[in-house]
Amino acid sequence: MTRGWWQALRVYGQPRVLSILFLGFSAGLPFYLVFQTLSAWLRQEGIERATIGMLAWVGLVYAIKFLWSPIVDRARIPFLFMWLGRRRSWMLLAQLGIAAAIFNLATSDPAAGVMQIAIGALFLAFCSATQDIAIDAWRIESAPVDMQGAMAAAYQIGYRAALITGGAGALTIAQGYSWETSYMVMAALAGIGIVTTLFVREPQAGVSREAAERETRVVEWLERKAHWPGSLREIGAAFIGAVICPLVDFFARYGGRLAIMTLLLVGSYRLTEFTMGSMANPFYIDHGYTLGQIAAIVKAYGLPVSMLGVVLGGLMIAKFGVRPTLFLGSGLIIASNLGFSLLATTTTPTLIGLALANSLDNLAQGVHGTVLIAFLSSLTSSRYTATQYALFSSLYALPGKLLEGTSGFVVDAIGYPAFFVYTAALSIPGLILLVWLLRTGVLDGRASESR
Repeated sequence: MTRGWWQALRVYGQPRVLSILFLGFSAGLPFYLVFQTLSAWLRQEGIERATIGMLAWVGLVYAIKFLWSPIVDRARIPFLFMWLGRRRSWMLLAQLGIAAAIFNLATSDPAAGVMQIAIGALFLAFCSATQDIAIDAWRIESAPVDMQGAMAAAYQIGYRAALITGGAGALTIAQGYSWETSYMVMAALAGIGIVTTLFVREPQAGVSREAAERETRVVEWLERKAHWPGSLREIGAAFIGAVICPLVDFFARYGGRLAIMTLLLVGSYRLTEFTMGSMANPFYIDHGYTLGQIAAIVKAYGLPVSMLGVVLGGLMIAKFGVRPTLFLGSGLIIASNLGFSLLATTTTPTLIGLALANSLDNLAQGVHGTVLIAFLSSLTSSRYTATQYALFSSLYALPGKLLEGTSGFVVDAIGYPAFFVYTAALSIPGLILLVWLLRTGVLDGRASESR
């Protein structure tokens, strides 16, 4: 039975949901500081565009965070673990690293060379990605499946507020004072995440009987390798327990065929959003819009609308569930790209056309991203939360990022109107998979409960 709108709204007043709002801010704060904001600073200091472009490679750290997620999932940090628990201790360590890294950037001088900037940005990205792993695990373990929509929505609201702070806020401070002052203020704002981590509760993650039995794989492997040196046996046991067991757990809970189809859905669900992303600003400029118009409509107006989409996505999940919201997200993304295609056919750029197309796109992305987070959260096991979610989040980004790299060639070949039709069509495979998975229970998190 669906719940009333008032009951759906009341979930946002719960302490866990309010906590993830601030943790979402902590997760989003570093993102622009190693990308758009840092690029503006370096360009203003006369650094070549080619060098700035290469520095963007630090973003690959976010795409490979699954490589060290097993450590975050299982390792106990000395002293901090006894005080805070596993999730909060990793969150605090990463947040302290983020504050130190931003402070280091604030004291750097691009004119003296970009090597210190590059190393500092890489360290900041690493700490930020590590924090993402720990926060995602805390969020999933701190609330039941029916609250994950609200948790995802609150997280995204905090995250997007941090993007505004680390983007427009940091630029405004730099313009009025200096880049050093700007990054110093951002380093101080990293304290929001630190304070929140100290006050939230450590989640109580249960261990299912099936997961505990699968840990016997480690014991059996150790018995078979009794003749190996002790150090090699420890490394092998850690790898099996942290990497092999989470994969076995997922396939054991869903079965081979269903697991593969679910992973295909995860990998294809955001193809449209990623593929068109890098061509949005070039399209605005090529279509005749000025930088001032783009800033006013796309940035100042678009971001609040995206927050509205996040709230709408959370409410839809709370009232109707994940399944219909997944379909709604795909439908909105297709409609938004067709809207861009229509805008591309106009001969005279109009602000109302830009506002309508961009508003629909931001609304769609808000719903789309929120429901995907909730869906991925429902797929994870409490035994391997951080590892499995990091794998899922890397999987949904990598295919789209690969296609995004070819988007410029596609535009050159077929033009903007056909390009946006092409990006809209990229959501069709995901819709087909959604229909196929409709009766399995995976879309509402039931399949894992029955296995």
